Amino acid sequence: MASPRILIVDDEADLRELVEITLVRMGLDVDSAESLAVARQHLARTDYALVLTDMRLPDGLGIELVQEIAATYKNTPVAVITAFGSADNAVVALKAGAFDYLSKPVGLDQLRAMVQSALRTSAGPAPVAGSAAQVPAAEPFLRLRGQSQAMQELRAQIVRLARSMAPVAINGESGSGKELAARDIHALSARADKPFIAVNCGAIPEALMEAEFFGYRKGAFTGAADDREGFFQAANGGTLLLDEVADLPLAMQVKLLRAIQERRVRKVGATTEEPVDVRLISATHQNLSACVDRGTFRQDLFYRLNVIELKLPPLRDRRDDIGLLAETILVRLAQGGTPTLLAGSALQALRSHSFPGNVRELENILERAMAFANGGVIEIEDLALRGGSGATPNSTDSSGQVDAPIVASSVPVVAAASLPELTPAATQESVQEPVQITMPRPVVPAFDLPLALEDYLDEVERQIIRRALGRTRFNRTQAAELLGLSFRQLRYRMQRLDIHEPE
Repeated sequence: MASPRILIVDDEADLRELVEITLVRMGLDVDSAESLAVARQHLARTDYALVLTDMRLPDGLGIELVQEIAATYKNTPVAVITAFGSADNAVVALKAGAFDYLSKPVGLDQLRAMVQSALRTSAGPAPVAGSAAQVPAAEPFLRLRGQSQAMQELRAQIVRLARSMAPVAINGESGSGKELAARDIHALSARADKPFIAVNCGAIPEALMEAEFFGYRKGAFTGAADDREGFFQAANGGTLLLDEVADLPLAMQVKLLRAIQERRVRKVGATTEEPVDVRLISATHQNLSACVDRGTFRQDLFYRLNVIELKLPPLRDRRDDIGLLAETILVRLAQGGTPTLLAGSALQALRSHSFPGNVRELENILERAMAFANGGVIEIEDLALRGGSGATPNSTDSSGQVDAPIVASSVPVVAAASLPELTPAATQESVQEPVQITMPRPVVPAFDLPLALEDYLDEVERQIIRRALGRTRFNRTQAAELLGLSFRQLRYRMQRLDIHEPE
C-alpha cells in the first residue's frame, strides 16, 4: 500500500526542508510548492492526505488555497502556518474550512501530532450523503434522537464538524443536549479513541481553577502531596468540553486564552510549559456575545472559542420528536424490563407543554409519572405538568433563555414575611459555614387550603432560592452553601423551578 502523500506550500526553503524531513521520517511521501500556482498544479494531478500551507505566499494568500480546497477537494484536510502572534489569521482560516493550524516557529511535536490527527481523519468514514435521516441507526451521533427537520440538519452539521479541529461553541437552553452534541462530535472525529473530558466551569471554586485545569507539582501549595495532571493533560490527544464556559471568572479566562493560543500549559509550581494537543468544545445556555458586551467575558477568548457555532433547538421547536424521545426514555428507565406505555391523551398533553427544561424536564416528568402509573400505562393525570401548555408562546430573550408563561392559578401568593430570613453574615465576599434553614410550617387557614399543594410548596422554594441568589449576586456556588445544599442540588432545583439569571 502506498504511503499517504502530503503537500507543503511555503516560500521559505528552510522551513519546507525542515517539515519535509520530519514527515519523511514519519514514513510519509511529500511534495513541495513555493507558490499558489505550483500548489494548484500538484492538486490537479494528485490526491493528498493533507495540505500544509503558509498564510503569506508570493502570488497570494494561503486563505485562498484553504477556500479552494474546501470547495473542490472536500475530503482533503488543509492546515495553515501562521506567523507568531497572528491568532486572528488562524481564526479566519478555521472559519474558512481549515482543519487545523500551526504557529511559527513550528514545533515538531505539534507538527507530528497534527499530521497524525489529519491522517486519521482522511482514513475515517466519509460524510453521510444526503439528509441526516439516511444515517444508519448504529451511528453513534444518534444519541441526539429525533426526525424533525431541525434535528436532521443538526446531525448533518455535527458530521461536518467532526472532520475539523476548529473550536466549536455549542449554544442551547438548559436540558437541550449540549453535552450529548459534544460527545457526538468527538465520537465521529479522528480523536474518538482518545479521551473525552467534560468540565463544568461553574462547579469549580475559583481558587482551585488553575490547578484543576493545568495540574500542579508536588509541594506547589499546602496539600499538594503528589504531582497531579489537570484537565488539559487528561484530555491530551482528545477533546475537552468546557461546559457553562460563561461562568469562568475573568482571571481564569486570561490563563485559558494563553493555553489555547500557545497549545502549552504550565502546572502550578512548575517552571516550564508542556505541549498539549486538545480539541476544545465550549457550551453555554447564555449568550456569550451579550456577556462580552456586559464585560463578564473577554472578547479575545470569545473569538477563539466561537470559531464555529452550533445551536441546539429547544424541545418546543421540535414537538414532533416528543413521542420518539418519550419512547426512548421509557425504554431506558425500564432497565431491561417491560417499558411503561404512554396513553394517547398523555402524549398530546406533552406535545402541548412548553418544556422550559427541554429534554431533561421530559425525563423528569416521565420518571415521576412511572411511579404513579397504573397497569403500566401513563395517563394524563400521572404527568403533573407544571407551567401550563404551549398554547401561549413563551418569550425568548437574546441569551436564549425562556421566560415561563404567566399562568393564572389558584395557588396562594406566598408573602415575603412568611419566608425565613437569610443570615447577613453570608455575603458574596465571604461565605463561611453553610446556613441550615429550618422551614417553618406555612400557616394556612382551614378555609383557605391551597388547591395544589405541590405548586404551593414549589413557590415557597422558588422564593427562598431567589432570595439566596439575590444575596450572593447570583453566585450559585455561594448560594448553595448559604442554603446548605451542594452545587448540583441547587442547579437541579433551579432547573426544575425554572429559575434563570436575569439579564
